[in-house]
Amino acid sequence: MSSTPAVTTTGTSTWTLDASHSSVAFAVRHMMIANVRGHFADFTGTVEIDGDDYVSAEIAADIDVSSITTRNNQRDEHLRSADFFDAAAFPKMTFASTKVEAVTGESVKVHGDLTIRGNTRPVTVDVTIDGRGMDPWGGERMSFTAETKISRSAFGMTWSQAMETGGVLVGDEIRITIEGELIRQ
Repeated sequence: MSSTPAVTTTGTSTWTLDASHSSVAFAVRHMMIANVRGHFADFTGTVEIDGDDYVSAEIAADIDVSSITTRNNQRDEHLRSADFFDAAAFPKMTFASTKVEAVTGESVKVHGDLTIRGNTRPVTVDVTIDGRGMDPWGGERMSFTAETKISRSAFGMTWSQAMETGGVLVGDEIRITIEGELIRQ
């Protein structure tokens, strides 16, 4: 937890993701031996919470898939193509929570529907509230870390190449990590 003073909230509150202090990152196996990491630069998110009851949260997020970057322009263009995200036809991926369950202390499991390329699948995201407090301008902020794994093929992203030595060029499992800072509205 942070060293900032704890804040108690009463009533329903709306929080928005502060994109300038947040990141949406991913990692995938390359050639079965290494990880390629990347992130999305453009995203939005909102959280509705009843008081301090995180289990009551309703969460929604949108990610602009054309904002993907892996620090390699040729790979990024391929990821935007119909082989992967098909950004021209499906410019956004979305997430909407369906249930939040308490785990321990400041940790919850967020169940929801993730839509990529027009394919919607249920996912479970492990979320830890990292800190909460007042900023120097009188606003209330909350930070969190969220992690999940998905199968890219479940969302219609099946492109890969078999390797002569066995295995594939691009792994199927995608590890997603979101480090977010929310601002109470």
